[in-house]
Amino acid sequence: MSRAAGAVGASAALVGVGIDAVDIARFRQALQRRPQLGERLFSAAERAEAAQAADPVASLATRFAAKEAVMKALGTGLWAYPVRDVEVLSVAAADPVLRFGPRAAACATDRGAVGWYVSLTVDRSVAMAVVSAAGAAPAEAGSR
Repeated sequence: MSRAAGAVGASAALVGVGIDAVDIARFRQALQRRPQLGERLFSAAERAEAAQAADPVASLATRFAAKEAVMKALGTGLWAYPVRDVEVLSVAAADPVLRFGPRAAACATDRGAVGWYVSLTVDRSVAMAVVSAAGAAPAEAGSR
């Protein structure tokens, strides 16, 4: 998977914004009912990072919210590509990193997304993510 471009400056064009919230208790139940769901939705690296968290399910729920927020920011609708085609890494760090597989990267390229802003939060019951996709800065008037 290729790493997504980092955040871009204020002169960048906004391509899209996505937000998603996940009920942690419902997500926990889904993972318990379908043990393979975690492997279907998350890469080995994501599962390993989540396993280090105080509540691994809350960490996975936050990553899932970010994955859905990326789809919304790209305007693709849900399931336009496999959920696992977007990796959300280093969630505990100040700046989460998005990595894209081939189908998600193609969607991002088609929309003109070259940079990403990601904000994640979790409380006892809800995991949330806001994702902004930034495009290249518009050409300045008079410069051609």
